[in-house]
Amino acid sequence: MILVTGGLGMIGAHTARALADLGQDVLVTGHRRTDVPSFLEGRVAVETLDVTDREAFLALGDRYDITAIVHLAGSIPGDDPVAFFRTDLTGLANALDAARAWQVRRFAVASSLGVYLGRDEPSWHEDLPLPAADLPHLIVAFKKAAEPLTTHSLRGSGVEPVVLRIGTVWGPLVDPESPFFPIPSYLNAGLRGDPPRPLVADEGFDCCYAPDAGRAIALLITAPSLKHDTYNVSSGQPVTNREFGEALAEIAPGVPDQLRPGGATGPYLDISRLREETGFAPEFDVRAAVADYAEWRKTNPR
Repeated sequence: MILVTGGLGMIGAHTARALADLGQDVLVTGHRRTDVPSFLEGRVAVETLDVTDREAFLALGDRYDITAIVHLAGSIPGDDPVAFFRTDLTGLANALDAARAWQVRRFAVASSLGVYLGRDEPSWHEDLPLPAADLPHLIVAFKKAAEPLTTHSLRGSGVEPVVLRIGTVWGPLVDPESPFFPIPSYLNAGLRGDPPRPLVADEGFDCCYAPDAGRAIALLITAPSLKHDTYNVSSGQPVTNREFGEALAEIAPGVPDQLRPGGATGPYLDISRLREETGFAPEFDVRAAVADYAEWRKTNPR
């Protein structure tokens, strides 16, 4: 059985679904969010777990035969950065303790494309040295630190670490007003029939639809063998605001065009390593993703 912590969040839930699609037994945990999305109902085991509770975490191993862990659980920073770091570090340490105690085969941990910030290449690949840059958010800072903490903690344990440098993910279960990425609020405004906030048309960026991201992670945790311990997880190509605007116009033709001229393509994640070792390829282009998301939002609150 594969454990997905934070398995009721956006990326975790889609990872769990992809694992179930591959025929795996899956256990998901949630803490702040406990609603089970419809696409997981009856397909996975669900436990409420505060990952900072070491005793409760390790007790899962008494009830389930867990062979691999995908650690995606995390908290949202408040006013005290030390409290945030303490919470997420405690959760990571407990997950690592569990991996070692249960002697799981593979342990995957969420990192972020933000670890590359400071590099000026148009496409970021895993062999790039990570710069000592000022990071824009506490979450990115923690994820960057979590990489060596994970690989060093598992060294010599027999547990194979997999660092997931996850790109910009959106889709079913995303916060409709996400402060990290303008596309969810743009699409949701249009789906309501409201004018979206203006965006620069040809601004390009890394982007991945959540079902594709979940499938990529599932392939990495179940692959018979891996050659590396770090993998980019995204679509492997940049997309633009114009592509989203055009896709939205096909579904909501009465929404005013809120795209402004200008823009340039920013950096995106190179997924050659992921593709070569797992055979992963995205199933959704922008139009297919927007259409799928619009259908989902008809009957779901986020």
